[in-house]
Amino acid sequence: MKAMKYAVAASLIATAPLAVAQQQLSVATGGTGGTYYPLGGGLAEMIGKHIEGYEAVAEVTGASVENMGLVWRGDSDLALALADTVHQAYTGTGDFEGRQLENIRALASVYPNAVQIVTLADSGIESLSDLEGKVVSVGAPGSGTELNARALLEANGITYDDFDPRRLNFNETADAIRDGDIDAGFWSVGPPTSSIMNLATTRDIRLIGLSDEEVANAREAVPVFAPYELRAGLYEGMEEGVQSIGIPNVLAVSSEMDEELAYQITKMLFERTDELIEVHPAANDTTVKFAVDSTPIAFHPGALRYYEEVGAEVQDHQRPE
Repeated sequence: MKAMKYAVAASLIATAPLAVAQQQLSVATGGTGGTYYPLGGGLAEMIGKHIEGYEAVAEVTGASVENMGLVWRGDSDLALALADTVHQAYTGTGDFEGRQLENIRALASVYPNAVQIVTLADSGIESLSDLEGKVVSVGAPGSGTELNARALLEANGITYDDFDPRRLNFNETADAIRDGDIDAGFWSVGPPTSSIMNLATTRDIRLIGLSDEEVANAREAVPVFAPYELRAGLYEGMEEGVQSIGIPNVLAVSSEMDEELAYQITKMLFERTDELIEVHPAANDTTVKFAVDSTPIAFHPGALRYYEEVGAEVQDHQRPE
């Protein structure tokens, strides 16, 4: 693969000609204000520390949709992406209509995202329908956040024609809400996320909850959505829990990845999870059970070997054909 480069400094070769070259892996993440980047960075560090012969580096990207293309082309070796994006790429549906990426495979589902709709506490916006006529950030172009925002809105009868959509990344969205340039913004990310935490320390914010009907409508449109409660105290000033929807985040690779490498990364992910939790609390959900319960596409044969080794109940659709 293009992304697997031999990275050896010239000085190292000069002083230690017998040193074994490390293969470098690229981990596609997202913007620096979300969860993918720190989590991907932690994963890259763990690979370098625990998997012999390999180093890894986390790359800043436009997130889910872009990441699928990076893995498909071999420009990245591993990628974090939302389950609906991964499923669309794998099946050639939705955003990937007519361009099925048949070589996409999963190592695991790492943690669930939550759709978080944030506004200022005094904005008067208290429900999804209140977004009509407002200026709203729907996430960076091509991001999983935008896919989720559009799906949630359209499932509940709201289109981009009903408000003024802005396509901003997480940090830009938080800044624009703080400065009064927009009325509300969407995040689809593992809570708590730094950009909302920072916003909540400078402004009084409100997270907009979804009704049971709105959740049901979203799940009918996107079966990988699941009910998810944003717990009280998640962000400063958040005194009550808020109902939303969650969606798994998948660690995806190419079917061309070496089977032993895929096995070793999967094993490391679950047997050294404590190291990932130290990087970001979202990894508290990184369990074998969560992975086999929620991954929407076939596992890589190397990952499958690990799940079978530990006695996990793998679903039929998770086995490569």
